[in-house]
Amino acid sequence: MGEGATGRRWRWCGALLLAAVLAGCADGGGGDAKGTSTAESEVPRPAAPGPTVGAPTGAPCDSTLALPDGFCATVFADTVGGARHVTVAANGDVFVQLMTGKKSAESGSGRTGGVLALRDTDRDGAADTSALFGELGGTGIALHNGYLYADGKSRVVRWRLPQGTLVPEGAAEAIVTGLPLGGHEARNIALDTAGNLYVNVGSLTNSCQRKDRGDRSPGRDRCTELRTRAGIWKFSASKPRQTQSTGQRFATGIRNAIGLTVSPLDGKVYATQHGRDQLAQNWGFSALASAENPAEELLQVNAGDDFGWPYCYFHVGQQKLVLAPEYGGDSTRVGRCAEKKAPLATYPGHWAPMSLLFYTGTQFPERYRGGAFIAFHGSWNRAPEPQEGYRVVFQPMADGQPTGAYETFADGFAGGVKQPGTARHRPVGLAQGPDGALYITDDKGGRIWKVSYRR
Repeated sequence: MGEGATGRRWRWCGALLLAAVLAGCADGGGGDAKGTSTAESEVPRPAAPGPTVGAPTGAPCDSTLALPDGFCATVFADTVGGARHVTVAANGDVFVQLMTGKKSAESGSGRTGGVLALRDTDRDGAADTSALFGELGGTGIALHNGYLYADGKSRVVRWRLPQGTLVPEGAAEAIVTGLPLGGHEARNIALDTAGNLYVNVGSLTNSCQRKDRGDRSPGRDRCTELRTRAGIWKFSASKPRQTQSTGQRFATGIRNAIGLTVSPLDGKVYATQHGRDQLAQNWGFSALASAENPAEELLQVNAGDDFGWPYCYFHVGQQKLVLAPEYGGDSTRVGRCAEKKAPLATYPGHWAPMSLLFYTGTQFPERYRGGAFIAFHGSWNRAPEPQEGYRVVFQPMADGQPTGAYETFADGFAGGVKQPGTARHRPVGLAQGPDGALYITDDKGGRIWKVSYRR
């Protein structure tokens, strides 16, 4: 990891999470996330070379990211572990779901996750106070009506979080339990103003094929996975211990809607879909065709929608849904896919869209207001073609519809080589602060950026 041009890289020392680790309690082992272990600690400050013009006072712009003119990314926190999704409270406190957390060699702790809470008390663009609680080790996180909700893979829990507090009050309450594990088990959550909780449940398999990674293995028709997976489920946000059977399957045919949100602009549900793999390995597609297909998708999701997985995928060249080869497709046949709902917008194959944010702030220039930011984790399966993604893009939108092609907003996360094993950073989570700044998390290097516009 390189140093910024305007200032030395800074890292959290092992003491950052050591205090939280030593606080003890886990989330109840195999139970329903009873952990509320907390500890606050001061975050070591970066070596300050002096303020950068246009940046928040005291925090230099980090040269890691390439941004449009006028924008500055400051390092809000660093080396925190597997930072996944993020949410920001009205007072500016930042809450990050950790898939994996920092481990303390000194204490011998095996702590592998939790929620990291961060506060910038002097408003200089970098966190200086932290708290760590729970050991859920998931992806999704959200604030709603005085509660903090978090994904725990097989369950969704919430903590009471009084306004202006960094640490929850009392034990975690299980809202949804018994969600299926295996396959695409990382999940996102979203809530609407009516008190509904939406949960992504990803598919178990690539294409519901009979033989995993088998040469020309046909798909299961009908695919029984769709009963409990590959869709979005709707629950009450306040009723404890719900299960899939007591919830509602809101939409189906979405392989993995890890980018899931309720737009504050129109109150509708939107999601991004991770497209299927193995077109070359299993079906003899060319390396280029397999790298570029299928498209990653931006979806607007209504109750009862079916987006076609596993029977269909969106073909980049033809710009339409076509029948998958496991179900008799030949790259051109449409068949039953004519009845499936098409995406709003599409992106190159295998970029892995991880989060979706509609921008409602006033800090950024007018053209960004009402548009959508999407964080792409980056590909692993485009070889022998170059790997791609590893960026945050901006999708112009108006009234829930795309108004132009996507454009790269933040790049440079991976460093010189775009490969999952060697990338320095991989973007995952997006959140908007009360001041209109954009927060971006990274689960490879454990960095959290705050992107501001220079006035």
